[in-house]
Amino acid sequence: MATMTTAIQIRAEGLAPRLRPSRLPALPWRDPHAVPPEELAEFIASLTEACALNPDNADMRTCLGIAHAMNYDVYRSMDALEEARRIAPENFFAQLKYSELLFHLRIIDRAEEETARALDLARNEWELALARRQLSEVRRLRRKGLTRPRWTQSLRAPAIAFLLLLLGISWMYMVWK
Repeated sequence: MATMTTAIQIRAEGLAPRLRPSRLPALPWRDPHAVPPEELAEFIASLTEACALNPDNADMRTCLGIAHAMNYDVYRSMDALEEARRIAPENFFAQLKYSELLFHLRIIDRAEEETARALDLARNEWELALARRQLSEVRRLRRKGLTRPRWTQSLRAPAIAFLLLLLGISWMYMVWK
């Protein structure tokens, strides 16, 4: 027992001061609006440093992606979550959080595909319940019609029509004067 304690102490002393487990919150924040921006920035900096020290740790990148999402930095969040999925394609939480980000961005088609993939990666009942709940919420939004419209047609014709209308109004204004 004493050797186990000394081994843990040696490892803890070797960590940088920002990366000690006591610096990280014991429980995740329940309300993202209640987190002070300075504390969130400090947490993101420590996670970024931890990811630099452990480049093959998908869980650390997933936490970084979640922290960036709480900071409303969508592009960095997506980059971190995609990197976590690249490092560990079988990581359930990286897949689920990536699909949740797509869901919150209202990219419903991709969110449904990625959540279904997370459902396949679930290894226990709790993970299965999380993925099922998210998939049902995605499908509920699809039924309600709260999806982003897809741009399947070119905007060239409406842009030209708007330009001609604008030129016509300008010409009429010049003639009027």
